[in-house]
Amino acid sequence: MSVTDQSPAAPDPGTDPARAALHDRIAADSLTTRRDYLRIVATVSGGLAVGGVAVAGGVLHRHGDNDDPPAARRVAAVLPPGESVAFRFPGEEDRAVAVRLTDGTLVGYSAVCTHLACGVLWREDRGAEGELYCPCHEGVFDARTGEVTAGPPPRPLPKVLLVEEADGSVWAVATARSGESVKDAMCRQFADRRPDMAARMGCPAANAKPAERSERT
Repeated sequence: MSVTDQSPAAPDPGTDPARAALHDRIAADSLTTRRDYLRIVATVSGGLAVGGVAVAGGVLHRHGDNDDPPAARRVAAVLPPGESVAFRFPGEEDRAVAVRLTDGTLVGYSAVCTHLACGVLWREDRGAEGELYCPCHEGVFDARTGEVTAGPPPRPLPKVLLVEEADGSVWAVATARSGESVKDAMCRQFADRRPDMAARMGCPAANAKPAERSERT
């Protein structure tokens, strides 16, 4: 065992008082260091736990929480297969990512991990279709569905609904909450403002209005 691996030996009664005082100081400093370290670890661990509870409990902002229909936003002039683009939608605080899969399918998601709200990245080189990856705690999401495939995230990524215009431009038009279907998301956000669209989609609110009018007549 080397000298650096050994703890300071307790001074003999006949030892020089100065050496004894130095030994006591070293022992006190070591104890303080250990206590400070444990205090820091406890604080950080507690903060992560509180953050996880806040996200899971809905205390923190979640992507697409607003029921009002968002203003459409152009995401890209063109998005070739195998490429992605980061953008903000529906608000400036909402990070999102659009991906064109290799078969041409266009998908969009919140770029905020459902675990502890870290940023989610697109990795084209992983798997057959690429993957959405959170580097904070190794969370992985399916690129085609947004479902969790690995790591601690408790829910799939909320979706951003995209449309492609005739000129090839890609636009974000609506959001879907985690686990919410595209139809339910569109009905929730457009039933009151766009009854024509809601009726074409068969939204319950749109179907209920004719029945209400017939009861009045």
